[in-house]
Amino acid sequence: MSTSAEGRQSVGEAQEFQPAAGRLAGVHVVSLAGTLPGPVAARRLTAEGAQVVRVEGPGGDILRLVAPALVDDLVHDQQVVRLDLKDPVDRASLDELLDGADLLLTSSRPAALARLGLTPEGVAQRWPRLGWVAIVGATGDRADEAGHDLTYQAEAGLLGSGTELPRVLLADLSCAERVVTEAVLALRQAELHGVGGHFEVGLVEAARALGEPLRHGLTAPGGILGGGNPVYAVYPARTGRVAVAALEHHFQVRLLEQLGVEGTHEALAAVFLERDAQEWEDWAVTHDLPVVAVR
Repeated sequence: MSTSAEGRQSVGEAQEFQPAAGRLAGVHVVSLAGTLPGPVAARRLTAEGAQVVRVEGPGGDILRLVAPALVDDLVHDQQVVRLDLKDPVDRASLDELLDGADLLLTSSRPAALARLGLTPEGVAQRWPRLGWVAIVGATGDRADEAGHDLTYQAEAGLLGSGTELPRVLLADLSCAERVVTEAVLALRQAELHGVGGHFEVGLVEAARALGEPLRHGLTAPGGILGGGNPVYAVYPARTGRVAVAALEHHFQVRLLEQLGVEGTHEALAAVFLERDAQEWEDWAVTHDLPVVAVR
């Protein structure tokens, strides 16, 4: 791999890269997708045996500034190459990587990629068998709109009524799973028809899909999974909290029989205050019940 300036190097050059065996063994992936959804998807592909080359800018992935251990975990068993794609020599190095690739992952906006000469038409002409999975905020005409997980969750109606930020990056992580699915489908299409193709995966669409149970009332306030069912709830314990999910009839009957209470919020709230959360979890294991301590 060539480099265009002193000090610009492939992070993985010092040791020979050995791809793992797996269901995707022999598949070569080039990932330009930084931050979270792309790297999470690339890690899944790596775990299945794909050989992934992760291309970062000269300064590395910005996620390294705030969560270096997370990035190290995500790129484990991948070759990391730092290239300045605005530099003609490094841009040519990317083309060399794509010459031997089966999949390309990106997460930049289409307009930014186009300035680097990466357009669906141009890529398809030079690398017809290459499958390109592009992570965008929203598919189609909105692909160049700015956003992040928080705004995608907000648009999809997944935020609560207050100002507390979500603890789980639902849009990012669900999008990563969609990327893996599209990647495998692109590989299958190339195998069957000799054409990889370009596929967009939208973060907004991924978040909206997660909100479907809410839109149908299942997890809405007062819904069967939204606080309306006493045996599917979180209760304070003597210390900590317990999550109770005795939805099926046989679990509900067993829970109430073992506790010796009626199936009301008030009765269950009172009995769970009698023990510590971990004690309740141990008790539930003994009685084969879906009750766990909240971590």
